[in-house]
Amino acid sequence: MSLSGPPPASAFNANVILLSLCQALLTTGNILLVSVNALIGKELAPSMALITLPMAMQFIGLMVATIPASLIMQRIGRMNGFYLGNLIGLLGAACSGMALVEASFWAFNLGTFLLGIGIGFGMLYRFAAIEAAPQGHQGRAVSLVMAGGVLAAVLGPNLAIHSRGWFAATPFLGAFMGLFGLYALALLLLRAVRLSAPTASPSNEPPRPLGQIVRQPVFVMAVVAGVVSYAVMNLLMSATPLAMIRHGFSFDHSAHVIQWHVLGMFVPAFFTGRLVERFGAPPIMLAGGTLMLLCILVNLLGQSRWHFWLALVLLGVGWCFMFVSATTFLTRAYRHAEKARTQAANEFLVFSSVALSALAAGWLEASLGWVVMNWLMLPVVLGAMTLIGYLSQYHGVEVTRQPLG
Repeated sequence: MSLSGPPPASAFNANVILLSLCQALLTTGNILLVSVNALIGKELAPSMALITLPMAMQFIGLMVATIPASLIMQRIGRMNGFYLGNLIGLLGAACSGMALVEASFWAFNLGTFLLGIGIGFGMLYRFAAIEAAPQGHQGRAVSLVMAGGVLAAVLGPNLAIHSRGWFAATPFLGAFMGLFGLYALALLLLRAVRLSAPTASPSNEPPRPLGQIVRQPVFVMAVVAGVVSYAVMNLLMSATPLAMIRHGFSFDHSAHVIQWHVLGMFVPAFFTGRLVERFGAPPIMLAGGTLMLLCILVNLLGQSRWHFWLALVLLGVGWCFMFVSATTFLTRAYRHAEKARTQAANEFLVFSSVALSALAAGWLEASLGWVVMNWLMLPVVLGAMTLIGYLSQYHGVEVTRQPLG
């Protein structure tokens, strides 16, 4: 059972580890969905343009949840918000499973929409870790929570592969039964987490208007890094299984490439927080952008299994550098009383772009092709890197060690 009141100092590691495990279960479900959603869409969708609509509905649900999730947690507390999110996830998994049994494309979209809402609540695990961390260690706390994805990299694709044999008549039904179990396990783990009860702002300064907050160079840089890293990563990752099958590879091949991609996303999280504390967030954002450019270059050079593998590993590491540094950097943009609104605005902007990228992935791959998709991503990444570099240099944003908090 979750306890109120401030946890003892010795509880910090236990809390962050438990949040990391919850994040791992959430990410396992996400990777499971990435592995099967486009393929289910290909079987059930009434047209090629709608193949990735179930994945888009997942991110639309996430987008819809971002602002309410932060505000609900401000009102009822982090823990109750996480409980609510997991319950919605359970409902989404059950709905998706029933939709597969009935072969209903639109009911399946409803299920992935509900799953997206649950994920929207779960994406705030990283902010809970920041709040649980001692002063000066927020970057490491974010890294540790995000590093829970290493477990997801092993579990997610393997669960997608092996669950296909659980129900011979409905091959992907087992994936959603497994997803139901992941959310149930997260509920059990949450009962052992101890977070401080919400406290009043330690400052007497009134909260600033949201418009003033979002115009800060720090906020703009954090959002641009978050939006571009997540949208480009999600678009290329979502289209990869379709591109691989188009080039003659099997489902198992694409699932294993996704597995290595997820390892690239989360293994570096063990040390990305330390890099941010050592060098500052903007240089790590730019390093991540460079890796994403290398990913695009590899995709343009060929479509062998090794090209897909190397490109997605580079894409995962680049995303990790950009997203962890953006999350850490965002904490500099708000005061205590502004936390919920600022985090909500950030999550809405980031995951709105992710929803659009998921919706566009299937259409772009089917209509324009894999190579053209990658050419389109070049100016997006370059533009983001240019803006981050400009704001860092000309608007007084520190690029050396950051005072986190």
